[in-house]
Amino acid sequence: MYHKNKNENPPALRKIIHVDMDAFYAAIEQRDNPVLKGRPVIVGGNPKGRGVVATCSYEARKFGIHSAMSAAQAIRKCPHAVFIRPRKEVYAAVSRQIFAICQKFSNCIEPLSLDEAFLDVSEDILNLGSATRTAEKLLETIHKHTGLTASAGVSFNKFLAKVASDIRKPAGLTVIRPEDAPAFLEKLPVRKFFGVGKTTEKKMHSHNLFTGEDIKAMGEEKLKNLFGKAGKEFYAFAMGRDDRPVMAQRSRKSIGREVTLERDIRDTGAMLAILKTLAEDVEASLVRKKHAGHTLTLKVKYPDFRSATRSMSFPCPLWRAEDMMEKMPELLARTEAGEKAVRLLGLAISQFPDTEQTKGQMLLPFVFHK
Repeated sequence: MYHKNKNENPPALRKIIHVDMDAFYAAIEQRDNPVLKGRPVIVGGNPKGRGVVATCSYEARKFGIHSAMSAAQAIRKCPHAVFIRPRKEVYAAVSRQIFAICQKFSNCIEPLSLDEAFLDVSEDILNLGSATRTAEKLLETIHKHTGLTASAGVSFNKFLAKVASDIRKPAGLTVIRPEDAPAFLEKLPVRKFFGVGKTTEKKMHSHNLFTGEDIKAMGEEKLKNLFGKAGKEFYAFAMGRDDRPVMAQRSRKSIGREVTLERDIRDTGAMLAILKTLAEDVEASLVRKKHAGHTLTLKVKYPDFRSATRSMSFPCPLWRAEDMMEKMPELLARTEAGEKAVRLLGLAISQFPDTEQTKGQMLLPFVFHK
């Protein structure tokens, strides 16, 4: 058994940055078409059909519009909004540019989607003196080279860094230092905790859980009884604990996207529309990483916090959104979605070919796909 020497120093705290582009798709559209600046821009499907909102500008968000909302509902909330079909190849190209910038600031980057990532900057490779200065310089560099703004959070673990990045959007930077974390977490609304959507928030409120202080006071065992495995995670976050490492891109075994819905839904048609948007995001990530995978996985989460995953494997690797969506109705039918409401939807591609020969053969369609 390992015994700590009394003179041994505690392990150094990590320095984590979470960088998140501001209204990424909509910001690119406003950048590329100055006529759209200052106007409510919605990137997504046809408001006359079953399309959904992929993202929207901050001008549109003032009307209560948000991602995964039906386009029809969005147009009712803001009749003068400008709807734009996604230009995925453009967004993927800008994303590659942003990640190339990030690689100058850290040797350990975990992409979460086209527009956000964790960076472990415990090693100060640019000798900037602090994680805060590194984040400031990163945001400045992104804006200089892309004309887009990003927000960032800096802290000693992933949970706090991600929460921090959302505090001063857009174009903001928030730092949560170890000595400030306990007070910050005590006041943090439960809605800000990972895994807490509308339904979980209501359940927490029904048990007088409104802030991190309430979660901490209830204790781990009671939380586990109420929320299962998630209860243990809620308690750890409230205590400021999150040991998850920043996973460098090269170690990723799957590429996926998921969304927690603002409201539980039963309409499988609406679910498929949302999954189509997620599939397009996954395709863009696969294109950027020059990957394709043999296994397609659907994830659904129900209001009672139970999750279900359904997978299919194929002899030829998948990377196109249209190929994913061809199989999605069958996967969705193998869950209880529709019979039960759904609060989260996600999909992922995994089992990437690991031979250089196979990877090389995949480059051609990635280059010429339109």
